[in-house]
Amino acid sequence: MSGLTVFLDGKPVVLAELPLKGGGQAAVYPVVGDDGIVVKLYREPPGPEQERRLMRMLTMSPLAARPTNASQPPELAWPTALARGTRGEFLGYAMRRFGEPQHVQLIGLFTRAQRLKLFPDRADWRFLLGVSWNLAFMTARMHYDNLVIGDFSSSNVVVDGNGFVTFLDCDSIAFTDPVTGEPFPCLMHTTDYSSPERQAGGPATRATDDFALAVLVYQLLTAGNHPFGGVPHDSASESTVKDNIAASCSYVVRPELVVIPRGTVDPSVLPPELLTLARAAFGPGVLAPAARPQAEAWLRALDRERALVRVCRMRPLHAYGSHLPTCPWCTRAAVTGHDVFNGPAPVPVPVTQPEEEQPWPAALKVGLLILLVVILVVIAVNLPQ
Repeated sequence: MSGLTVFLDGKPVVLAELPLKGGGQAAVYPVVGDDGIVVKLYREPPGPEQERRLMRMLTMSPLAARPTNASQPPELAWPTALARGTRGEFLGYAMRRFGEPQHVQLIGLFTRAQRLKLFPDRADWRFLLGVSWNLAFMTARMHYDNLVIGDFSSSNVVVDGNGFVTFLDCDSIAFTDPVTGEPFPCLMHTTDYSSPERQAGGPATRATDDFALAVLVYQLLTAGNHPFGGVPHDSASESTVKDNIAASCSYVVRPELVVIPRGTVDPSVLPPELLTLARAAFGPGVLAPAARPQAEAWLRALDRERALVRVCRMRPLHAYGSHLPTCPWCTRAAVTGHDVFNGPAPVPVPVTQPEEEQPWPAALKVGLLILLVVILVVIAVNLPQ
């Protein structure tokens, strides 16, 4: 069924009646007869500043200088046209469509069931390491182009079957117009990925992006565990991730302070260099933005680890860091009964059985006996008298 008619660059298009997804401020609708684009419509009439923001974005081509191969999607779902109503009023904007099954939200990689459903036989730890690298690269490139993601979370990023990532909600990105010099701040943020200064109402900066990136990379490399999960021992009430971030209380840095959630993957699955970056981000970097590792630091460390990944000989879907002497996922499965990556049953190692001794033929036995008698006779004849 069809719904509203909107105009993209003066051309009428009909939107589907039901949105693909909706949030508190906007909903995204497919276009009838065109699977290549979607239209994001704001629930409340957007003001002139938002319209001006989108108009200026249409004149920009961020990340365009990066060479990509044909199989790689754009890293940004950048606006392609303004959406207007029949009276010319500004309603939203159009962008390229990135939806299932080709693209899924990053949060889909955080649970075993979703990994198996969306990326069967692909989403092992090596794959998650590659997704982390792509996420760090995208962040570093955006910062190089003077863009701040701002509202950076597992719901605003999608990933394809090759591990390439695309950021969706580009209309919230913070930037300064390179032509007019007008600043356009990011007004949105997601609490579970927001640094304390962002939670307190501060502006989105590269440092707030670096905090969110650290959380996302940690979640990817621990199969979904949030580094600020759990409840502090001295907490008088139920503590949330937001509370733990504000209090700079992470079990990755100070495990003795937190009742760690059951089933949490031990931070030691991270290779030492990556764990050092994580502890810097979730320790001193929580309250001191300058102490947070930048996207480039994550990128370099992830790049080094990608060449060192080991694969378990027992379960092919168990990949892990080269710093570990044995497969952590097999150990975890043996202890907890829960296989994080749900690899197939162990490949049995064939045991070589010793061959049974075959009886000697009777003729051979007689021949050897005669030879032995002859030798003894010769020896006896030649003995000195």
